[in-house]
Amino acid sequence: MPRLQKVAEADFPTQFGLFRIYGFEGGFANGNGGRIEEAVVLKMGDLAGERPPLVRIHSQCLTGDVFHSLRCDCRAQLEIALKSIAQEGRGLLIYEHQEGRGIGLLNKLRAYELQDQGADTVDANERLGFDSDLRSYALPGAILQYFGLKAVRLLSNNPEKVEAVESAGVRVTERVPCLAEVVDTREAYLRTKRDRMGHLL
Repeated sequence: MPRLQKVAEADFPTQFGLFRIYGFEGGFANGNGGRIEEAVVLKMGDLAGERPPLVRIHSQCLTGDVFHSLRCDCRAQLEIALKSIAQEGRGLLIYEHQEGRGIGLLNKLRAYELQDQGADTVDANERLGFDSDLRSYALPGAILQYFGLKAVRLLSNNPEKVEAVESAGVRVTERVPCLAEVVDTREAYLRTKRDRMGHLL
């Protein structure tokens, strides 16, 4: 578990409603003296209550979240999560800086280039020398503990996220599907997530 530090918090009005925004740093020890991971959290309402709150762990996707890429379903999932949390009036969105499933922005663009030549997302990552998914969910686990959450309803299609949350000592009482509309430009991407990465689509 990383050494967690909250570095800032403030009111954060959005088109989905009023959130509280938090900045966190997680310190991880390693042989080179350690590394720092960052995450931003949007919190709405009171997380306490009989029913566990909705939680989304979302990995940064500049191309999708900012530029509205239709190669992936990232922005669609982000908006589904924010709308769902806003409808309930309570919940947590953890936004991790793990671009391209952890390979970084420029390597993700290199992977795009390979995908244009016929590789799927898994093959492209592996040709670049990476595993299909390098993400770690230790920091979100620590953040859930920071907010005192013992149980959550997780907005995700990824079984690995369910396992990661539960291994951090937080019970997932429900996996809430986060399904984007299937359009031609992301159909192969979604098929690869389902068939090769075990996502529940």
